[in-house]
Amino acid sequence: MRHAALLALAFVLALARPTSAAEPRARDLGIPFDFGSPGRWNAITDVAGVEVGHVTLVEGDAVRTGVTAVLPRGHGESSRDQCFGGWFSLNGNGEMTGTAWLEESGLLEGPVMITNTNSVGVVRDAVISYAARRWGPKGYQELWSLPVVAETWDGHLNDIYGMHVKADHAVRAIESAASGPVAEGGVGGGTGMICYEFKGGIGTASRVLDAKAGGHTVGVLVQANFGRRPELTVAGVPVGREIADLTPEINREAGAAGDINVDHEGSVIVVIATDAPLSSRQLERLAQRAALGLARTGSTSGNTSGDIFIAFSTGNTVPQSSDSRTLSATFVSPESTATLNPLFQAVVEATEESVLNALMKAETMTGINGNKVHALPYDRLKAAMSKYGR
Repeated sequence: MRHAALLALAFVLALARPTSAAEPRARDLGIPFDFGSPGRWNAITDVAGVEVGHVTLVEGDAVRTGVTAVLPRGHGESSRDQCFGGWFSLNGNGEMTGTAWLEESGLLEGPVMITNTNSVGVVRDAVISYAARRWGPKGYQELWSLPVVAETWDGHLNDIYGMHVKADHAVRAIESAASGPVAEGGVGGGTGMICYEFKGGIGTASRVLDAKAGGHTVGVLVQANFGRRPELTVAGVPVGREIADLTPEINREAGAAGDINVDHEGSVIVVIATDAPLSSRQLERLAQRAALGLARTGSTSGNTSGDIFIAFSTGNTVPQSSDSRTLSATFVSPESTATLNPLFQAVVEATEESVLNALMKAETMTGINGNKVHALPYDRLKAAMSKYGR
């Protein structure tokens, strides 16, 4: 009798939370998004040339981590061409290397890498070594050595001091990067992440503007590891207050630090890509708008949260090296409200949708010390949305 009851319970849970092959994204559940249309894959890869790769490390009872690579110009001959870029720190309790030169020059060269907090150094070194092997010895002295590597903390599920991310994992993430649909949830750098005290991770979305606004594409990718449960808001519905249970189960006897049931402020990395020809200053302004997308999901960017955003444009090409003393580029006019406003709005909504996609696609995970973080249950989410007429 007990065995039959357990089987029945397992069947109910399977209905509430489908297997990974069947996991819906936010739009599949009918969550409304009011602005614009998504691209073909509703992903950052809808911006032509952008590629994404993941290496996911799930080993034994304690390794729950990985690396994600975003390649602005893919793997081809143009992969070393620079993009105009900009960045913004909403709250700086985090790390994104290379941003001092990005701010100074307004240029982004090479991939944007995302991993866990303690693995920033090894990933940074791996990118430099990868570039030296691929393009050296000719031109070796001209190679850049200031790659962009960002992080969020996965130490509640991952043995973060075990330093399990190695250089070859970073290289594999770069070499496996591709266009097309992007894996989401507990993958790549997002493997061990927590969002609003549910399982979080990688999420992505895009918007294609209509012809009147320039017809440009905006894509966003997030590594979502932030938020306290009572804050979680979906399309205006206080979902976090409606689903107040299923909080992370932490083994206190094992010496886990902090109380994430009460104060998991966490961090988030947002990567924004567009084919709109924007200047570095305009891209900085674009990056700032990601904060409004996070706010739509309930975030208040707490004191110990590292909320760091980067934006780049493929709309102009800046050759890695050139004999020319001048460069010709085209930019959206700073007076063109008809183009800039839709771009800003696209970032806000695509950021919001990316966070929700990270939540929808993530699965319940048990990690180091038996700590367990639950996935957001679809059935209860739908019930909460229905209760508020959404």
